[in-house]
Amino acid sequence: MSLSWPWMLLTLVALPILVVAYRAQLHRRAQRRDELARQALIAVAPTARDRLRHVPAVLLLAALTLLLVSLARPTATVAEPRREGTVVLAFDVSTSMAAKDVTPTRLDAAKAAARSFVARQPASIRLGVVAFGDSAVVSQQPTDNRAQVLAAIDRLTPQGGTALGRGIASALGAIAGKPLHLDDGAQDGPGGTDIGYYGSAAVVLLSDGENTTSPDPLELADLASTAGVRIYPIGVGSPQGTVLEVDGFQISTALDEDTLRQIAKTTDGTYYSASDTASLAKVYDSIDLAWTTRSERHEVTSWFAGAAALLLLVGAGLSVVRTGRVV
Repeated sequence: MSLSWPWMLLTLVALPILVVAYRAQLHRRAQRRDELARQALIAVAPTARDRLRHVPAVLLLAALTLLLVSLARPTATVAEPRREGTVVLAFDVSTSMAAKDVTPTRLDAAKAAARSFVARQPASIRLGVVAFGDSAVVSQQPTDNRAQVLAAIDRLTPQGGTALGRGIASALGAIAGKPLHLDDGAQDGPGGTDIGYYGSAAVVLLSDGENTTSPDPLELADLASTAGVRIYPIGVGSPQGTVLEVDGFQISTALDEDTLRQIAKTTDGTYYSASDTASLAKVYDSIDLAWTTRSERHEVTSWFAGAAALLLLVGAGLSVVRTGRVV
């Protein structure tokens, strides 16, 4: 513990003066009592009744001591538990995400869910954004700057096919802080790639689940599981699907929940549906990031003042009960 204004401890010199004044007051009262007793005006009280007579005064003195110390603005190092880690929001920005079976569109619904998620994160959580269609790109490296994360989300527009595997690979690369190079270039999956272990990291995968190109997303999910990264897929769309018109062609598209559920199961994550607002609200609580303890210096003047107030009330109460007066 340290003091911001140590010179205020000079006020403690008042304490010995108060002790002397208190003893002088007791002496005067004792003399007055003896004088009245000699005149047979009062009876001398048994000594046993006065054993606790100094307790209220001691409590009041202790309260005053704490108040004077609080004037020096004491600070202490306090251990604070906090969640820390990295969460990457991986957005499917394929053409099918422009479908309107979720109002207003699948991609807009995904953005709204992501904004709500970002708003609920504590400052100790770093957030990143990945966008994937035919290919994948890290739109925002993990950061604690919420404005940059929201700006990256707002820039997303639908185009191209759906490469779920590449989206997961880019998310893992953002977590690891280095690009994840697939062994085959595009066909055989991640192979024996080792990116390290990141137990306090997670991926929130917002997609309709319709994978259209390699690599196999389940192989990338295996890699994520090996790295300790949980994936929480959010299915955007309706299982019955809809028809989307693109460049004069009609394309049928539907939510593929089976793939997203398998990804969640492989990485020990949880699958949610974007059509269910109540379940989306649980994403924040479900993501299991590490709890750490960080020591922070805080001014504890209020602690001293609170303890002083408590002692003051107890001391004054005892004094009033015993003598009918505070001092």
